[in-house]
Amino acid sequence: MSQPFEKILPPFAPVLLESMRAIGYSFETAVADIVDNAISADASEISIRFSPYQPPYVAVIDNGSGMTSEELVSAMRHGSRNPLEERGPRDLGRFGLGLKTASLSQCRRLTVVAKKSGQVSAWSWDLDVVRERQDWVLVGYEEDHILSLPHGRDLLEMDRGTLVLWQELDRIAPDDAGLDQALETKVDQARDHLALVFHRILNPKRGVKGVYLSINGLVVEPFDPYLLANSATQHLPVEEFQIDRQSILVSPYILPHLSKLTRKEIELAGGEEGLRRSQGFYIYRNERLICWGSWARLTRQEELTKLARVRVDIPNTLDHLWTLDIKKSSAVPPESLKQNLKRIIERIVDRSRAVYTYRGKKTQLDGVTHIWERSSVRGGYSYQINAAHPLVVALKQALPGDKKLLLDDLLTIIQTCFPFDLIYVDMASDNRADNRSFDEDDDETFRNSLIRLADVLRPYHSDEEALTKALCSIEPFARDYERTLRTYADLKKGKL
Repeated sequence: MSQPFEKILPPFAPVLLESMRAIGYSFETAVADIVDNAISADASEISIRFSPYQPPYVAVIDNGSGMTSEELVSAMRHGSRNPLEERGPRDLGRFGLGLKTASLSQCRRLTVVAKKSGQVSAWSWDLDVVRERQDWVLVGYEEDHILSLPHGRDLLEMDRGTLVLWQELDRIAPDDAGLDQALETKVDQARDHLALVFHRILNPKRGVKGVYLSINGLVVEPFDPYLLANSATQHLPVEEFQIDRQSILVSPYILPHLSKLTRKEIELAGGEEGLRRSQGFYIYRNERLICWGSWARLTRQEELTKLARVRVDIPNTLDHLWTLDIKKSSAVPPESLKQNLKRIIERIVDRSRAVYTYRGKKTQLDGVTHIWERSSVRGGYSYQINAAHPLVVALKQALPGDKKLLLDDLLTIIQTCFPFDLIYVDMASDNRADNRSFDEDDDETFRNSLIRLADVLRPYHSDEEALTKALCSIEPFARDYERTLRTYADLKKGKL
């Protein structure tokens, strides 16, 4: 029986490098991959520079640890790190491909200049050189050439650091037509992407723990997808799960209803469509956001759940279980975690829906006398006007017997014609509900209505303190507690 024989078959450089350009990087994910490398190198300041003018370029400069010439050559090798190797807690890399594949997806010439321990080195992948030579030819440069590169002098003046330079930007705009506008647009998109992806790592102040990131001198402000600065954001209990003796932290949040968001917060969240697309899991690897806007097929996206966000923190030691891709833009939860995540989803989805439906609670559940009551009927629900509301009771008592039936008919018609469909569409949209009982500037109407309600309630309360408390617990005055309290106090003192 014949023995098998072997043949070493290395990839053909020009074809493989051109093919790898189509892995699927967008401009913003490619830039994020370069920022990953800078953070992994312990950089505290990262500056992104770009120019659409001849010669156009994109540069990323960081003050991280830098590299010697030997280390830089190794970093320029495709597959420079084994993805199975254990990585440090700040290491955001994975396959040893990001620097090359991300860069060459956007340009035809990648040059990296590094400085470490007083030594400066520069190496370049030039796809035109590779095509001409038909081999894996890495081009090196001396210091005089480095000085001629965009921002090469900036790096030479630093104690240490790295410059990643993209030139021959053939993927930004076809045939350089409108390159300046196309590059500006892509950089704007990259700014928003970086502000979200690195929001837990960025710090807009120099000299403070965290990374200072800027684009053409303008700081990249972190964007918090949970709107934690808004006091109405709900923090649900954090849960911890163990997989392969590694901890995974799950932190659910419920965003405030749109009526409690400022216009700026709504715009930052992307408006109605942005909110709906952004619900779901936010998966972080070493505090770097990997993917978001999906429930990982564990539940459906709904209008009434668009306020739900679940932060999932995973260590880089579990990459193999999350099937992390080369671009670090997708991750799939392992089967051993899915059931726990599904249980959490069920809990927070109910809380998200409750943000829209809290006004339908029964009166006795929240201490407020509502004008509308919500009841369950045959597996569904219905809304009725609260017949025990003091104004309804007072009006019915004031009417003669034959007119009471007209009031009953009116209330029944209002209940029967409750506009469920329209209210659902409005509440699930980006429009703000404006059902204020009284105009903020119409103090006279507010005051007169409060006086009439006080007259209705006074026979049923022994003192003014009890009456004041009752006034502040009845809709619509319960919705503006402070205004009600202040107005009634002024009425008692004869100031109004």
